[in-house]
Amino acid sequence: MQKGITNSAGNLCLHLIGNLNTYIGTILGNTDYFRNRELEFSLKDIPKTQLICKIEQTMIVVDCALDKLSEKELRMDFPVLVFETKTSTEFMLIHLTTHLAYHLGQINYHRRLLELEE
Repeated sequence: MQKGITNSAGNLCLHLIGNLNTYIGTILGNTDYFRNRELEFSLKDIPKTQLICKIEQTMIVVDCALDKLSEKELRMDFPVLVFETKTSTEFMLIHLTTHLAYHLGQINYHRRLLELEE
């Protein structure tokens, strides 16, 4: 791992999977997913194939949950207080999108750094 980089791409991947399964899967889609956030950052050497499988499963969960949301539900309060004040479901989904994009950018940066080392 590069100096100054504290979270591997694999750990960021696990973090995103946990985040999306929690806030979209469990809360909006009523799945029985249980998040162990500490493991998202402490597990190491997860095989690439296992990460890809988890990503694909998460994509299905997110698609199913979002397909069921109505316009009215988007404007309603998000069912769980995440920040200091209530937010709409629509706002929370925008937040989750930017959170996803931020960490995907980090993963992409890691990839480019590793390519430079080769």
